[in-house]
Amino acid sequence: MFRLVIGLCAASMLSSACTTRNASQQRAEHELTMLVGTYTSGSSKGIYTFRFNEESGVATPLSEIEVSNPSYLTLSPDNRFVYAVSEENDSTAAINAFAFDKKKGTLTLLNKQRTKGEDPCYVATDGKKVLTANYSGGTMSVFPIRYDGSLESVDTLFQGTASGPDPDRQATPHIHCTLFSPDGNYIFATDFSADRILRYAVHSKEELPRPLAETVNIQPGSGPRHLIFSKDRKYAYLINELSGKVIAFTYSDGRLNEIQTIVADTIQARGSADIHLSPDGKYLYASNRLKEDGIAIFEVNPEKGTLAKVGYQLTGLHPRHFNITPNGKFLLVACRDSNMIQVFERDTVSGLLKNTGKNIKMSKPVCIQFAENK
Repeated sequence: MFRLVIGLCAASMLSSACTTRNASQQRAEHELTMLVGTYTSGSSKGIYTFRFNEESGVATPLSEIEVSNPSYLTLSPDNRFVYAVSEENDSTAAINAFAFDKKKGTLTLLNKQRTKGEDPCYVATDGKKVLTANYSGGTMSVFPIRYDGSLESVDTLFQGTASGPDPDRQATPHIHCTLFSPDGNYIFATDFSADRILRYAVHSKEELPRPLAETVNIQPGSGPRHLIFSKDRKYAYLINELSGKVIAFTYSDGRLNEIQTIVADTIQARGSADIHLSPDGKYLYASNRLKEDGIAIFEVNPEKGTLAKVGYQLTGLHPRHFNITPNGKFLLVACRDSNMIQVFERDTVSGLLKNTGKNIKMSKPVCIQFAENK
């Protein structure tokens, strides 16, 4: 009997240990490392990292690092490095390079380089180069990446123009977004004050962009802001800040051909901001600010790439940037003027959003990025 009891206890303990390990493994499988860039004019210090569970929607703080106005940041393709702007309106405007430990959520500054353009507000990388869109400077900066992830000084600057009809918002050149095409052969930049998209050719990973090859003209007064591509590389979508419209394009070998224009900002608040597709490509979301702040929701036609509006979700104030978890379950909104990140659960069938109430309170959050712990 004694041996039987011992045996049963050992089996019970083993089963309990296995159950605990399995639960721990399941949690780890669903945990992302979340990075949040902020404006540091309030109480924020810079970049904050969290462990975010994409099944439960719960965020746990990890670390922070002091850096001035990291209003936009991005990860290298291998998640080993983070590049974040310092959005300053003078000669101190810069791009910061960090080594990133995604398991611990820690960042170590490698170096910083001046953008030579004021108010850098967007950053992208292909692992060989880093691009910044310098809003007030009206330029795009290109930085070669060293072997250790740090940055060389700016090598190339491309200047935008100002020819739009809005005397207040388009009086001087503004570049708002710079990104690589899905095939890596081109760079696109939104020339906000000239109502056009600029295209540059990059025919190898190592060489710098070649001179302007093509422009895509947008309706005057639109204020093109953020451009994204579908995962299948067939379509691209542009959110226009001033007109509040989303433009859908077909995409092929650097060519953008407009197929549809649809309104995201129905009250003409002139503050449309960010745009993202759900991971499955079935829904597109676009944020609006200044009035009736929120997220416009569109269903994507899988055969044509066109959009149909299906809903609108009110958010906190000034949703400048938002992001969707890789599994598509949650959409997180950085509400700058409400000093919080709102966590919405997505209905993957209807595309609609439900506020979970799991707000992450912090001063002036403006950018959210995720790294998968795999």
